[in-house]
Amino acid sequence: MPAASVVRLLTWIGLATGLLGGLLIAFPNVLPAGGPWVQLALGIATLVLAFRARKIGIAEIDGFDGRLSLAAALLGFLVVFFAGQVAFGILVDVANP
Repeated sequence: MPAASVVRLLTWIGLATGLLGGLLIAFPNVLPAGGPWVQLALGIATLVLAFRARKIGIAEIDGFDGRLSLAAALLGFLVVFFAGQVAFGILVDVANP
């Protein structure tokens, strides 16, 4: 598979996981049990896919324009940030009965 196809696939899957994580943050009642953990997993997956796409694109594609994968990475950071706050709050509540 050519590098451009791999980068495109990784970027779009990363954007999809980031948008799904963002929707779960916007509507937290969709997954009442385990929601923050699913959101964290989606945010981390978004970051991994976006940075993998950037790495391949920079290394193997001449004139690589990584704005879309950068947007996916920023979306992943936002999802991890907001989901991490909720998950941390849950952990604090469990630790302090």
